[in-house]
Amino acid sequence: MGLRLGIPTEVQPLEGRVGLTPAAAGDLVRRGTEVAMQSGAGLASGYPDAAYAGLGVQLLPDADALYDWAQLVVKVKEPYAEEIDRLRSDHLLFCYLHLAANPELTWRLCEIGLTAVAFETVLDGGRLPILVPMSVIAGCISVQVGTHLLHTPQGGRGILLGGLAGAQRGEVVVLGAGSAGGAAVHAAAKLGARVTVFDKDPRQLERMHRLASNITALAPTDEALGAAVASADLVVGAVLLPGAAAPRLISRRQVAAMQPGSVIADIAVDQGGCIETTRATTYEAPTYLDEGVQHFCVTNMPGAVPRSATDALTAAVLPYLYRLLDPAWCDDPVLTGAINVRDGQVVHPALSP
Repeated sequence: MGLRLGIPTEVQPLEGRVGLTPAAAGDLVRRGTEVAMQSGAGLASGYPDAAYAGLGVQLLPDADALYDWAQLVVKVKEPYAEEIDRLRSDHLLFCYLHLAANPELTWRLCEIGLTAVAFETVLDGGRLPILVPMSVIAGCISVQVGTHLLHTPQGGRGILLGGLAGAQRGEVVVLGAGSAGGAAVHAAAKLGARVTVFDKDPRQLERMHRLASNITALAPTDEALGAAVASADLVVGAVLLPGAAAPRLISRRQVAAMQPGSVIADIAVDQGGCIETTRATTYEAPTYLDEGVQHFCVTNMPGAVPRSATDALTAAVLPYLYRLLDPAWCDDPVLTGAINVRDGQVVHPALSP
């Protein structure tokens, strides 16, 4: 029968996603896997317990029962608060981890001695297939939220990003042209803003340049970055080094040079952030003011749209979950390459001191 697969309720503040949709969980059951979920885990994503139970998924009453029963734990966000104490050395954990920004969690997982495979370090054919859909959602959300925070009642500059006849368009700067940055560029350009995107990869710059006439794609020189950030209404941080801490591209001094009421949305906050003034927030208190600039640095941005995010995440995770449930998964280079900690040791090279 293989490993018993458990899906707990997410406990991070206002996190509505769930590890698997009912259809995916039911498919695993049909393939012979024992699957259980914590009662109510899917409700915030619009999936009631009955949708799972009707497909053969066992319902367990609470987190203690779920973690006690499970051998393979499939969830969305990294273990948080009391979840950590429920983990055992024989657990196989499959979720987002973002350990580069969380040395305390890294230490605890090593102390427990389990094996943890991170969604964000599953690298397949040069792509990060499980990270991509959440990055795209986060890129869209960064612009949607940034647009709202620029409204005067939210403390913003009172800028309409798309402008209109007689009024200038707003200026958006995006750091990084990958999945998250590309989605932010596309969303901001569609609104009609003047968008400047920075990336080291000439191919990404060419791709961004071709998207629309109101997009400028530049290499990230210090002079160009400083000038663009100083005039920006919205700065989106979207730099990624797979599994590693994000590089700090924008200094506090550069943030202080921005216009009061401007906005920063740092998607890279999961990996520590790419802006010096970034600090992690939750949806309970998503923003803060620093150097006169509104900051939106929520570590689980896609959690605000749990139905869309759960559906997209499940589609990305399921092919690799089938492989992880194969007893020979330890011979799978994609999955073994995504192991972050094992047997009390940090094993992923991006996390090495």
